Amino acid sequence: MPVPQHTFDPPFNIVRASHAVLDVVDLDASRAFYETTIGLHVEDADANTVYLRGSEEHQHHSLVLHKATTAACARLGFRVGSDSDLDRAASFFAAHGIVHGFVERPFQGRTLHATDPFGFRIELVAQMDKRPHLLRRFDLYKGCHPQRLDHFNVFAPEVQDTINFYARLGFRLTEYAEEDGENGRIAAAWMHRKGNVHDFAITNGAGPRLHHFAYWVPNPMNILHLCDVMASSGYLANMERGPGRHGISNAFFLYVRDPDGHRLELYSSDYQTMDADHEPLRWSLRDPRRQTLWGAPAPRSWFEQGSVFPEQEVRPALFSADVRIAD
Repeated sequence: MPVPQHTFDPPFNIVRASHAVLDVVDLDASRAFYETTIGLHVEDADANTVYLRGSEEHQHHSLVLHKATTAACARLGFRVGSDSDLDRAASFFAAHGIVHGFVERPFQGRTLHATDPFGFRIELVAQMDKRPHLLRRFDLYKGCHPQRLDHFNVFAPEVQDTINFYARLGFRLTEYAEEDGENGRIAAAWMHRKGNVHDFAITNGAGPRLHHFAYWVPNPMNILHLCDVMASSGYLANMERGPGRHGISNAFFLYVRDPDGHRLELYSSDYQTMDADHEPLRWSLRDPRRQTLWGAPAPRSWFEQGSVFPEQEVRPALFSADVRIAD
């Protein structure tokens, strides 16, 4: 399948991944997990919603937990450059028959909701309430000291079309995994807007579903410390995969599951891709190092489970990729 060409003049300017909105069943349990164990800072909370952020972030929140009857990923939030980009986005969505509408959200400026052609529910915002960052408030550090939201990874049944759509919106390809041979199909793509490896990763699989969202931490020792914290605070069974290192993105990683089963990656040691002539790195699907450079192999749950989007039917992938996984 073709590698998408970068679009330097997209119809509107997405700056980066901004925030995730999760529906959770037990709000108190989820708050305790993210605040006390992971180490995010609670900025505001009421009986139905908790807003959290990392210590480096000036924006009011990068994670929203909303009390619901069923666990789901309500929205994936992206920051755009200006209010005028919201208007351009609305015009683009209207011209392409994409369901969208402006909504009011606490602590955010004008907010545009859309459901992309593949069922991913996204939220675009240009402005959010500001808060002083907590980078030097070492007295508040908990868990693995998460600094900032880094990226989303999704299961997409129409993986090539999804890649092409987001490339049209200005997302740049940094790495991709592809079958060998003349007609090899792309099974996963890592795409960015902010100049590191990815803001949005698109993986072949039953969907639309969220595979994981990720917070960047200062170094691998923070991840190792979190392993100790989780093992000694009743969350040992929530550690799904890792620690280890991916070949893709060079990431030192740990995947954990929150009380509702949403998957969170703690992530460090990636690299910058800001230059316009950065060439995407191809990985063969027969090369297990892409997935596990070192570390224990991923469990079956990591390949099969994800968070659904409300009111979106999960469709099977269009093809079954010829993949070799680490033993």
